[in-house]
Amino acid sequence: MSGEASSTLPPLTAEQAQHAAAVVSLVRAAIEANGGWLAFDDYLRLVLYAPGLGYYSAGSVKFGPAGDFVTAPEVSELFARCLAAQCAAALEAIGGEVLEFGAGTGRLAAGLLLRLAELDLLPERYRILETSAELRARQAETLGALPSVLRSRVQWLDVPPETAVTGVLIANEVLDALPFRRFVVDGGVAFERGVGLSDAGELIDADRKAGESLRAELARLAPQGWPTHYLSELCPMVGPWIDTIGGALARGVLLFIDYGLPRHEYYHPQRDHGTLRCHFRHRAHDDPLIYPGLQDITAWVDFTRVAEAGVDARFEVAGFCTQAAFLLASGIEAEVAAAPDPIARARLASQARTLLLPGEMGERFKVMALTRDFDEPLRGFALQDLRRTL
Repeated sequence: MSGEASSTLPPLTAEQAQHAAAVVSLVRAAIEANGGWLAFDDYLRLVLYAPGLGYYSAGSVKFGPAGDFVTAPEVSELFARCLAAQCAAALEAIGGEVLEFGAGTGRLAAGLLLRLAELDLLPERYRILETSAELRARQAETLGALPSVLRSRVQWLDVPPETAVTGVLIANEVLDALPFRRFVVDGGVAFERGVGLSDAGELIDADRKAGESLRAELARLAPQGWPTHYLSELCPMVGPWIDTIGGALARGVLLFIDYGLPRHEYYHPQRDHGTLRCHFRHRAHDDPLIYPGLQDITAWVDFTRVAEAGVDARFEVAGFCTQAAFLLASGIEAEVAAAPDPIARARLASQARTLLLPGEMGERFKVMALTRDFDEPLRGFALQDLRRTL
């Protein structure tokens, strides 16, 4: 546990400390059962997803001022209204439904449904695939405030639908939450970074020589070799995850919105400490071993890997741009201008800056569209095409 990180974070309540201790005990047992070393992606599966203990499966508030971070739908209704423009175009062309993966508080779903109703282009159904019982309850509360004609279209799923659908699939800040692996290349020798135990039984970083499959993957990612000392991440789960959810779409558009980079930027020689970030009560830091079960742990998305996985799953990579370009192409300026009074316009303009500016969300977040049997123009990608960078 890093003293530097812990000194800058809010102290735990007694209940939080007890929860973290229970998660540590779970991780310690897994490390001991695995001969003293636990792969980092397996560590994440415990601290993020263990039933009743993991960050995403326990009942702590995650989004908004009382949580640990804020997502674009929480920043402003503008995000949902602009995304609705893209959904509306697809629904007008082919009909069908919307399926959202990991719907957070339900704010995005509510905003999309309200705007699609205004456009008279409601989906046949709005389904949400959500594995967290706590988040599903929050979504039900948020969506329960909608008019009954909208509320009645919402359904929850535990697994992807067995029958492939026509329409739009949405994954907003989902890929960054998939368990990922960490690696270190030192002097040309590759190591996998996992979690071990100190003599005092505390969780510590622990490296071991990379196995054959990881060495092969690292050679594929950097055919010219790695810098002298390089720490980063990779997410092998992206391919299987996209292949699985890809089976849920017979025809239509799959939209990913997440913070990430094309591969050549992700693994730039100067980015030698990776992209891992942790969030606890709106403080960001880089120690994944502190406060286990209580903090979010993510890494940026390698969008080249997403594109590769999409092609392997028989999708077409139909669009890739920054969030700022997507929102501008989708009419965010008109949405601000349409505010009913100067005070509302100023409020929306401030929110738009957070969504658009390079130093905020505008360039860190990217939008990618994968399509299947869908040839209609994608409005959100009309201003910028970054597919050549993948």
